[in-house]
Amino acid sequence: MCGIVGLFLKDKSLEPQLGSMLSQMLISLSDRGPDSAGIAIYGAPTGNEAKITIQSAKPERDFRGLDAELAKAIGAPVSIAVKSTHAVVRTTPVKIDEAREAIQTLRPDIRIMGAGDVVEIYKEVGLPEAVVDRFDVRSMTGTHGIGHTRMATESAVTTMGAHPFSTGADQCLVHNGSLSNHNNVRRELIREGMKFETENDTEVAAAYLSSQMAHGKNLGEALEGTLSDLDGFFTFVVGTKNGFGVVRDPIACKPAVMAETDQYVAFGSEYRALTKLPGIDNARVWEPEPATVYFWEH
Repeated sequence: MCGIVGLFLKDKSLEPQLGSMLSQMLISLSDRGPDSAGIAIYGAPTGNEAKITIQSAKPERDFRGLDAELAKAIGAPVSIAVKSTHAVVRTTPVKIDEAREAIQTLRPDIRIMGAGDVVEIYKEVGLPEAVVDRFDVRSMTGTHGIGHTRMATESAVTTMGAHPFSTGADQCLVHNGSLSNHNNVRRELIREGMKFETENDTEVAAAYLSSQMAHGKNLGEALEGTLSDLDGFFTFVVGTKNGFGVVRDPIACKPAVMAETDQYVAFGSEYRALTKLPGIDNARVWEPEPATVYFWEH
């Protein structure tokens, strides 16, 4: 019975409020998932830096001095901004893959939450309000974002088991439901070279989309593929660098509602997640159809 939210802004004047709006949406669904929560925020691209969001159970130990060690290892400037158990590593885009590998070598206990030009991902065990407060999400700005509050069914309650899952640059996914063929799909993706951090079925869905897009499909086409290649009950909300997508399985037994105005597109597991959005009383509000892909791009 997890809770999902997503917000894609059309109106640039709302970008300073993205973190606040998305936080409120997610907190309103706290009773749908008491185990863990997470949010992905897509900020504005700068063109001269890329980011890696990292997490540690012992941040005082693992983050101390990492910027200098990492800069030396990759031969490029590095900055690190610490937020509680997470930190955002910034470096030049051409060094991002090298930096990711060096982090794993220098600090084997650090976990990578996501990487790309614009995305930052924060997730921990606990209720949405605690996660929002811990990482000061309300103050974050951006163009779009997704969030999740989890009731665990397929794997343990851990930070790595929390959503969103990111398996590609600036890509992440949140999920309400359960996949029945995730083990088979995981094996196929491993043969393609995909790597997995958990046994969670949602990570498989994220990796499936990353694989499809790596083969040249856009987000909408990749989401279409889930309807034939993934079995089970699911609602997926997905973020990419420029896009935002939603799809439900053909039976569509998991609750979902969407709203669209000239300022935004919003998704919530329940309507109460949308009630405080600006102009919601005049929005087009609908339940997304089964086996139908919805996606928007900037």
